[in-house]
Amino acid sequence: MTPISRRSALGLGLLSPLLAACSSDGGGEQAEGPRLGRGTPVALSHATQFTLDAYEDGCRLASLASGDRLLVVPEGAEPPAGLPADVTVVRQPLANVYLVSTGMICLVDAIGALDAVGVSSVRAEDSPVPAFTERLEDGTITYGGLYREPDYELITATGCPLAIENTNIDHVPEVRTKLEELGVTVLMEQSSREEDMLGRLEWIKLMGAVFGREDEAAAVFDEVAARVEEAAAEGSLGRTVAFFYINEDGAAVTRRAGDYFCQMIEAAGGAYVSFAEEGAADASPTTVTVEMERFYEGARDADVIIYNGTIDDGVTSLSELVEKNALLADFRAVREGNVWACDSNLYQQITSMAGIIFDLRAAIGDTGEPTTFVWRLD
Repeated sequence: MTPISRRSALGLGLLSPLLAACSSDGGGEQAEGPRLGRGTPVALSHATQFTLDAYEDGCRLASLASGDRLLVVPEGAEPPAGLPADVTVVRQPLANVYLVSTGMICLVDAIGALDAVGVSSVRAEDSPVPAFTERLEDGTITYGGLYREPDYELITATGCPLAIENTNIDHVPEVRTKLEELGVTVLMEQSSREEDMLGRLEWIKLMGAVFGREDEAAAVFDEVAARVEEAAAEGSLGRTVAFFYINEDGAAVTRRAGDYFCQMIEAAGGAYVSFAEEGAADASPTTVTVEMERFYEGARDADVIIYNGTIDDGVTSLSELVEKNALLADFRAVREGNVWACDSNLYQQITSMAGIIFDLRAAIGDTGEPTTFVWRLD
């Protein structure tokens, strides 16, 4: 997706005369106050799929690359009258949020905002964050159905004001329409469309604005980004890495060159083995699927294999890996025992990016250091 420009996304020429001061008067009439004009841009160093502008009295305008615009209004304030129809108001404080996007769970947890979540599309056994698991198990957060089949009755009964979805909601527009008919604002996060690995992490700043935790969000981002830079500064290990899984058709599904996870492999000192879309069996914005014969030709001499267990059931041993396809037995990494598997929730652990990179470096460099997110297959 094409990154958004600030002026075209915000339509500031239209909004400037309308975003008058967010009134601190809780009554029905807007209090007199200075006009805000254009907001102050919140600094984003890597994210391109949203912009965020700060206004006096705490209002925040979020503009997403999808075209959605949300005005976050702090407690005790009122939104300005006459907002354009495409600007949706989100009022703080938030409670009983329906959190659907699993990628946002660790971000919301990191800024200390899980108390505002009341409904989720994740069951306890599938939760990527321990604190989220505990809330699901003790009933503080209730399972409310998958993104494509939400429990509308439950969502209505809880008074849910906001649903945080990922881009899958685009595949079921009727669900979004129904939620909005019930008075639920839908925020479709688009972190998966960020090209930069730190761009994904920077969505924590939008979560911070939505939940009123901006200082916490900035602190987490700065800390993780600094550790990522520290990890990447250790330099290349001069070893090639194949990262893939075998699909039901027996083909190898690899990440696209330049994908955020490939960036993490490279930050860890590895050289990612990639495949061009030309001649591929299938391709998506994030993956390239190649038949095993072609994959064998391109990856058989890779120094290290990391099996992607985030999609299928994964593998627990070298023998299970070779059962996927006999050709794998002839791969150099398999013969030499340099095969690793990754945590099933790896993609939902973006706040642990630095730790993942350090683990990847330990695997690629075969340092013998203990790891959390990847483990060697025997």
